[in-house]
Amino acid sequence: MASTKHTIVALVEDKPGVLNRVASLLRRRGFNIESIAVGHCELPDFSRMTFVIDGAPVMVEQARKQLAKLIDVVKVSDITDADIVDRELALIKVHSTVQTRSDVIQIVGIFRANIIDVAYDSLTIEITGDEDKVDSLINLLRPFGIKEIARTGRIAMIRGGASPVQTEEQIYTARKKTPQSIPQLSQEK
Repeated sequence: MASTKHTIVALVEDKPGVLNRVASLLRRRGFNIESIAVGHCELPDFSRMTFVIDGAPVMVEQARKQLAKLIDVVKVSDITDADIVDRELALIKVHSTVQTRSDVIQIVGIFRANIIDVAYDSLTIEITGDEDKVDSLINLLRPFGIKEIARTGRIAMIRGGASPVQTEEQIYTARKKTPQSIPQLSQEK
């Protein structure tokens, strides 16, 4: 059975230890987490977790079901086959001399990236885009000498009005909260 990269999104309660429980469950099942990004979302007291794992679809579905059973996880969805928008942010510190600085600046411009720090012997570049775009810029900068790279990993959403990880009813059902305590979600379509 073929392995593929799967993009999983989860709505989780914003509590200490949730990330550890999710990562531990995936580790126990033998999945390598290729990237993970967690941050606050539009709902107070909740966070959105986006992670990329590599595995056979059947195994990933089993892991998704196990993740959904965790106490602080409200909803988990595999959005791999959906029409999604995904991005990654990278900071790249590249060696730069007086002779090479203009070449680096030209490459950065082609990728619509930004130079966010200039030092005597280096430039720090910020790029946002899909994984291929980030990888392409890194490959073009390698001959200049990369000093440091920091990448966020993939974050993703389904295009349009659909959201795989939340509805008011699902949050209410999952956490038995009163309807008054749940913020109103936009019903735009």
